Amino acid sequence: MRKGNRRLNYEDRKRIEKMKEQGARVIVIADTIGVHRATIYNELKRGGTPYRAEVAQRTV
Repeated sequence: MRKGNRRLNYEDRKRIEKMKEQGARVIVIADTIGVHRATIYNELKRGGTPYRAEVAQRTV
């Protein structure tokens, strides 16, 4: 588990996008990526509706 101070990279964002499309819950995505669930919630806000990794990457 990589929880702590770390930034999401583009590969993480693509993984979030794929998991979100498959209907995964936020807590499952957070555990898979290795970040706190609040990080995923913030990322989902950043990436728009529906979540897109490219949009989130541009807003960083």
